Amino acid sequence: MMILAVASGGGHFVQLKKILFYFESEVLTVYSTMENPSLNLNCKYQVIPDCNIYNFYGLFRCFMSLFCKIYILRPKVVISTGAAPGFLALLVGKILGAKTIWIDSIANSEKLSLSGRMARFVADKWYTQWPELSSENGPYYIGSVL
Repeated sequence: MMILAVASGGGHFVQLKKILFYFESEVLTVYSTMENPSLNLNCKYQVIPDCNIYNFYGLFRCFMSLFCKIYILRPKVVISTGAAPGFLALLVGKILGAKTIWIDSIANSEKLSLSGRMARFVADKWYTQWPELSSENGPYYIGSVL
């Protein structure tokens, strides 16, 4: 099964790396905003444009890049730990028929991130890393990555 894992750089990417080994037996592709990360896995890697909610041009550029890449890749599952590029990847994946999984950042201990709150509309599975933020309707808590 083709799996696409997507995260912004920094802490989002660190958290994503912590779960990638679970998918070693699958065909795995990783997208991030980082130039040359060390993955220590047998997977494909591509850089995507970074973006945030405050720059429409950046969001559009990132969305278009992701749409083209994901359209060609056609993953069965898209998983992300955030932030805006991860949300956009889930959105594109959902549009193209992939199953989608969002794991909100462990840094958001008092409330979900903006991307995490928006992810509920496109994620088939929607998780938080804090039990206090979980609810019966999601996001769900099944443990933390770090």
